[in-house]
Amino acid sequence: MQRRAVAVYVAFFLLVGSATGVLVTTAQTPGISFENPDYDLSSGDSFEVDGNEYTVAAITETEEGGGGHGGSVTTTITATVERNRTAEASESWANGSSVTLDGGEWSVRISGDDPSSFTLVEVLDRTAILEEDPNADNETIERDGEEYVVVTENGESRLVPANEYFPEPAERSYAVDDEFAYGDRTVTVDSVSSDAAVVVWMTTETVSTEIAQNSRVTIGDTEFVAHFEDASTLTLSTDFESFEAQQAAIDRHETRSDGLWRVMIVSLLSSGLFLAMAFMPSRY
Repeated sequence: MQRRAVAVYVAFFLLVGSATGVLVTTAQTPGISFENPDYDLSSGDSFEVDGNEYTVAAITETEEGGGGHGGSVTTTITATVERNRTAEASESWANGSSVTLDGGEWSVRISGDDPSSFTLVEVLDRTAILEEDPNADNETIERDGEEYVVVTENGESRLVPANEYFPEPAERSYAVDDEFAYGDRTVTVDSVSSDAAVVVWMTTETVSTEIAQNSRVTIGDTEFVAHFEDASTLTLSTDFESFEAQQAAIDRHETRSDGLWRVMIVSLLSSGLFLAMAFMPSRY
């Protein structure tokens, strides 16, 4: 091949390759932005949706990939939005079971086939009572099938029936809809059956929502598109039409950039090929 012709071809492909390279490197990638977003939020900010208050608990940026082997690193930004809501909690106390109330232990007693109430019977700490009495042995004994406490006074010991020595346990009865203190809360008797009594109370629970970049998320009854301008700002918008138009523009830009990269690579390879052909020895 004549070297003049090769020079022309090489110059042409180099011109095309350099022109496409300039276009690729200088073209500005379109981004996502909203003129009037519903919310621009930072970590710790509170906002109201449909009458409920929400808080941006955290905005987190994580990196994946790389690994020290020249691999690409992908940055991911997510946010956690929380809301406190009131919910009903409950406990079921089985007939014959024990519950802790006012620092003591109480036994649940339910009588009848169709009860509307139950009774809490104090479980006496007999060991503690005996240990506090300097005149009584620390353990009860049995004689002829009956339980006794050995009491020693003035050097003489006598047997006192256990049911006479120990005090009558306290009792507390509660009917459906009754309220009473249980631990650090006030509970209401919701229902009573022959098997168990159910108490309920109101508590506060935290509901969390994880939000990813450019995702659609429903908060309350409202759907938003979420976008992170950076790792400190969360934008929520209901302008889906604008978001979809901008997303389409980004897709078109990426498609065109991929095409220009291919043109540049082919142009450079072609110029190299023509140069190699120009310096091949002629057979004639």
